[in-house]
Amino acid sequence: QVQLVESGGGLVQAGGSLRLSCAPSGRAFSNYAMGWFRQAPGKEREFVTAISWSGGTTYYSNSVKGRFTISRDNAKNTVYLQMSSLKPEDTAVYYCAAKRDSRRVAVASDYDYWGQGTQVTVSS
Repeated sequence: QVQLVESGGGLVQAGGSLRLSCAPSGRAFSNYAMGWFRQAPGKEREFVTAISWSGGTTYYSNSVKGRFTISRDNAKNTVYLQMSSLKPEDTAVYYCAAKRDSRRVAVASDYDYWGQGTQVTVSS
């Protein structure tokens, strides 16, 4: 069974940093584009960032551009989300997802696999 497992969430003060990891199990995802989404209480799931299978192209939402960085290490089959200058409005459950191509990376319904999510809480 294919699973995406996120880790690295937690509680941090505003202005701080966290690094999330996503490690698929059950198969290699080196040929998949990978994305991060987040969902705050009472809100819809929203796109955060994505990266092409090679790592050569990255995509960011306007709300995190310049503060978050996505990267991947295909040798380790792991995707990372480095989050800096965190704000209370970044508080959400963060989900890792995988899709077979790099089209429409901001569309959640286009993704084929999802993780269970990891909580990120930013205190003011």
